[in-house]
Formats: sequence, structure tokens, C-alpha cells
Amino acid sequence: MSLLRGVWGALRVLGRSGAELCTGCGSRLCSPFSFVYFPKWFSSTLSSYPKKPMTSYLRFSKEQLPVFRAQNPDVKNKELIRQIAEVWRGLPESKKKIYEDAYKADWKIYKEEINRIQEQLTPSQLLSLEKEIIQRRLKRKALIKKRELTSLGKPKKTRSAYNIFIAEKFPETTESSSKEKLKTLNEKWKNMPAFQKQVYYQLSKDDKIRYENEMKSWEERMIEVGRSDLVRQNKKLQPKAATEKLNLKED
Repeated sequence: MSLLRGVWGALRVLGRSGAELCTGCGSRLCSPFSFVYFPKWFSSTLSSYPKKPMTSYLRFSKEQLPVFRAQNPDVKNKELIRQIAEVWRGLPESKKKIYEDAYKADWKIYKEEINRIQEQLTPSQLLSLEKEIIQRRLKRKALIKKRELTSLGKPKKTRSAYNIFIAEKFPETTESSSKEKLKTLNEKWKNMPAFQKQVYYQLSKDDKIRYENEMKSWEERMIEVGRSDLVRQNKKLQPKAATEKLNLKED
């Protein structure tokens, strides 16, 4: 909420209220972010922003990883990082303080640089920058979420009839570029008789059955391991053991 208040405050500085900006958009309530114009300077300005300094632990981890890798060349990075974390937990506070002081010093420089850049921007540029930063954060969170679901073995979603057709015919298409291949296949799909499309619609229906069966098993497993937050809201299931116990009681 503080962020939104800040955005509307910036709009008032520019002399344009939220109501004025919504003129002509009908009864649909719009976010102030949707009215921001992104000038060409923007991407270069954001890319020139300094990166946040590494935390004390990340600094230690980055420093130790090459050492651990050299000592254990056959061990995967995931295991090496776990070992480094254990070393960090057992590190004396006096040694941790070296890394913490380095982080604080870098953070001070980082904030000074951020303030220097922001002082050179107009209110409208700051507003544009705010929006882009939010969008990047959301995109990063979505990517992290996707990776987590993949690592947990979440089944792939149902493919549409069109997607099945594209996947099947794409290798056979002779055009040189992917863009041209997709264009050609799109035209073929549009002009394909309904009875030929029916084959792909049936494959899509079969894939939907596959997806639902796999999702049911996956969601039961997620509940068993305490990740019911990943279960679809309309598919809240009881753990398998609990369900079997309930059935026994009924018998």
C-alpha cells in the first residue's frame, strides 16, 4: 500500500490525478502503472543501476565454492553449497564479522549510487522506473516458482490440438527460419478440413485425461509431504493414508 500511495503521490506531482488519467477508459478501474509511457532512455537507465551487494553469506559462499570444487571435482554444486553452508554455520562470529562489515561497506556505496542516479531523474522517469522494477520482480518470482514446480515433478499441462499439430509437423517443414515454419504451419492448420483436425482434437482430449490422472497423484503426494499450498483450490484432497483410514472406518 505504501508503494501505491507513493505512485499516486508522484502522479499528483506531475499534475495529473488518477481520475484524470482514467478519463476515457470507461468504468474499468485501472492501475496507475498502466498509464506509464516507457521512453527509449529507460532500458539503459535501469541497466546502469548498480547491483545489490552480496550478503555476508553469499560473499563467503562465492569465495569458498572454487576451493571446495577443486577439492571435490566429482561432487555436484548443490552438495558443495550444502557443505559450505555447514561451514558458515560453524564459523566463529569474529570471522563472520569480516564478511558482514564488507557487506555493510558495499551497501553504503550502493545506496549512495542509487540516490545519485535517482536525483537525476524526473518524477515521470522515477514512476517508469518503479513500474519496470516491479515487473522484473514479478517475472523473477514467477520463474523461481516455475523452477520449484518442475523440481517437484509437477505434470506438464494439457497440450491443445493446435500445439500437438505444430509439434508433429515442425521437423518436417522445409522453411529455413522458425518464424517462417510457424507461419506456414499456421496457414496449413487454418485450411485443414475439420475431419483431419479431429485427430488432433482427440489426441488433446487423451492428453487432458493423462494430465488429470497425473495431477491427482501429484497433488496427493504434495499433501503428504506438507505442500498443500500447491494443490489447486478446487481440488483440495485428503492425504492418501487419511483417505484409506476414513474408508476403513466407514466399513
